[in-house]
Amino acid sequence: MEIGTVSPVDINKEMRNSYLDYAMSVIVSRALPDARDGLKPVHRRILYAMWDMGIRAGTPHRKSARIVGEVLGKYHPHSDQAVYDSMVRMAQEFSMRYMLVDGQGNFGSIDGDSAAAMRYTEVRMARISHELLEDIDKNTVDFTANFDDSLNEPDLLPARLPNLLLNGSSGIAVGMATNIPPQNLTELCNAIEYLIEHQDTQEDVTLEDLMQFVTGPDFPTGGIIVGTEGIRNAYATGRGRVIVRAKSEIEEMPGRPDRQRINITELPYQVNKALLIERIAELVNKGVLTDISDLRDESDQRGISLVVELKRGTQPMKALNQLFKHTSLQTTFGVQMLALVDKQPRLLSLKRALQIHIDHRVEVISRRTQFELEKALRRQHILDGLLIALSNLDDVIATIRQSPDVETARAQL
Repeated sequence: MEIGTVSPVDINKEMRNSYLDYAMSVIVSRALPDARDGLKPVHRRILYAMWDMGIRAGTPHRKSARIVGEVLGKYHPHSDQAVYDSMVRMAQEFSMRYMLVDGQGNFGSIDGDSAAAMRYTEVRMARISHELLEDIDKNTVDFTANFDDSLNEPDLLPARLPNLLLNGSSGIAVGMATNIPPQNLTELCNAIEYLIEHQDTQEDVTLEDLMQFVTGPDFPTGGIIVGTEGIRNAYATGRGRVIVRAKSEIEEMPGRPDRQRINITELPYQVNKALLIERIAELVNKGVLTDISDLRDESDQRGISLVVELKRGTQPMKALNQLFKHTSLQTTFGVQMLALVDKQPRLLSLKRALQIHIDHRVEVISRRTQFELEKALRRQHILDGLLIALSNLDDVIATIRQSPDVETARAQL
């Protein structure tokens, strides 16, 4: 169709095609992580921008606004607040099992407090993030043009770590969503080692074999997982429901041997502590929770301590079960291990996710080795030339002296 002309189209077909284009754009470019490096485009761009700027572990922190501006101007033409929010989450110890960004300043709290504005906070890469970007300058991954074709950016990162499982991911796309729980680094490494050792008989590796090493999610806020059926379903099919409870201790009240209290020291993942306290207080006032006499938040830098004092004669386990039933001291984490494989959304089992990481690392190491070989061959070619020149030094000197200019001497040599 020529520019300036108007052509009639069927509105149903146009809406269907346009919505499909929009949906695929959100799925591929915004909401779902790549299975190989476990990152969404915004997180990948933040880390690459910091790497490119030299803002790494061991260097001074830099203003968050400086990094946000770099990401917006070069790679990510979207909202500055969206970029900053993504960076803030990577610096929150209660959100990330292994923080990818080392923050300095107010980055929010488990009580739901928001982070300070980007002009106040400062960041640098966490040391573990180096393992995601190491060797990126050795032709280990493909680069594509950025949004205005002025620069190139990586399609993905070399990722020595299985970051998809390591830190998990969550996101809502169009018609689908992902919710991957974080895992323990040591457990994942042991499972990967086992898979590599059994590559020849990989089809015989069972879920039970892998669950010898990866026993369950490892949430940054702790908590206790109730039962294994949900974990097993999630690891086998990519879908499951994991019940998580707060970790608590039943103690005698100091100086009151006839009274007991519940000390909650770990919360389920993504539970807002301030809202939890409000909810408990509300249920006490409504008469739903009748065994509680006092509630205090004694949390400090050493960790969480939510103290629930019980009335005289109360059965502590009964009160605790009531708290589990009526509050977010017990939650259900719906696992949906959805990620992009060859730019298509795929539901991944534990074994498939680990194998994708192994395949990615094999490709990265192969490309790095080829890069280093070609570099060594170029160096060898120069050294061979120098050896020939040294063996014929008089002829080389004579040729240079007799040549009228540099170009002639270079051509004759």
